[in-house]
Amino acid sequence: MLLSPAASNASLPQGFWGRFKSPKGNKDADMLRDRQAQLALTRQRLLTLAFEEMETVRMLPPSFIELESLARDWIKPPPDIPISLRVPIEYASLPAARLVAGPHIYLTSEDSYQIAIMGVQGLRVEVVCDSPPPPDEPPPPPVLEMPAIFSLELSPGQHVALDTTISSDELDMARMDDGTTVDGSFWGKLDIVHDGDTHKMDFSGTRLQNTENMSTDLIVDSRIINKLAVAAKPATARCHLGILAPQRQYLDVYLTFSPYWQMGVSWPPAEHVNENKVKYFLRVHPGGAVEHFETQMTATSLYYEAIPEPGMLDPQEFISPRNGFAMSYQDFVPHLMRVLDQLGMSLFARTTFINNNISAFAAHRNIAYRFLPPQKIAAAIDISVTVENCVFTRLFLMFRGLTDDELGLFAGAGEKEANQANWRDRVGWSELSKDTTQFRVLETSVLEVT
Repeated sequence: MLLSPAASNASLPQGFWGRFKSPKGNKDADMLRDRQAQLALTRQRLLTLAFEEMETVRMLPPSFIELESLARDWIKPPPDIPISLRVPIEYASLPAARLVAGPHIYLTSEDSYQIAIMGVQGLRVEVVCDSPPPPDEPPPPPVLEMPAIFSLELSPGQHVALDTTISSDELDMARMDDGTTVDGSFWGKLDIVHDGDTHKMDFSGTRLQNTENMSTDLIVDSRIINKLAVAAKPATARCHLGILAPQRQYLDVYLTFSPYWQMGVSWPPAEHVNENKVKYFLRVHPGGAVEHFETQMTATSLYYEAIPEPGMLDPQEFISPRNGFAMSYQDFVPHLMRVLDQLGMSLFARTTFINNNISAFAAHRNIAYRFLPPQKIAAAIDISVTVENCVFTRLFLMFRGLTDDELGLFAGAGEKEANQANWRDRVGWSELSKDTTQFRVLETSVLEVT
């Protein structure tokens, strides 16, 4: 036998079908209406309170007085400050929204509140609290007189102080026309003129920022400016060119620079040939003396400076563990003396080389260095002389300072490895450079890469 819900209602509760029955009399209908009214009264409605950037959700109070008390308790305004409550029309009841032309309905009494919440399930109330503006403060009195003290250095070691009073009949010396206060520390130019009956003082300058981090003893003068100019000087290779001739003879020496290098200071001064080329006309003597005809000077070597393009020099790329060595300053100077000895330089030449550069070396705790191979030197600065046979020995030392942490990167390229290097092969040294019967050119150059 098959059973289905349609076949029997034995499993359903007894009161289930009774809910669908029509009430038997007016008494049952009244009871039903009272029950529905009670359910409507017990249904809770929500309230959203908004004030400036803040919002909160509460239960909708039944009266306007309770709503105002709830809003004051939430924003806690000063006791004497009034507040206003308003409802956006899209949240108010339909009858209230149709009677208002503006975007808000302001709640001012119990009637306006009950009309706004008529038939709505939730309400949004915005709290408006306008505090009174602060009382106007009277403007400060104008500054018509103030003391002025000037500490001036007329010349090195000669200081004067001007103690005076600046006064004005009507112009405020503390503020501009728009009310901006004029105060602070200024750096600029002070002109004091005493010419006949003309006596005036003019100052033009700029305001200094972060004066709390600046010493009051700071004096900026031409000496400091000159020091800053020296510190900002670009990297420069200092080159000494010596000529060892077997006999006295005349010749021209040409220096040709690549586009990435330019000529700096030279002594004796070189003669300009074109944009990247200069020359010397000399008479050389056995023993190393050279006569420069333009200046009628005799010297033991030619000096010139070569300045590389700043963007071309990358210290980490030009001197790295793969092409150079590094050690402490105390080890570097004796090591360099031994290397120069291996390259055939005399004791006098080695000592002069060290003495000319010792201040630059001593500025660093650790030093990384390398000697450029001859082909790289010639690519930057090429030398040619008007003789048939010439032996060139060009030593170009590049170095840079290292911190203790950076020195650790040269763990496999330290003093031990530098002492084992074949320096003669690296710089292209030849035994003919010691032959006094040969015409020889010896150039030593130093470039600090920063």
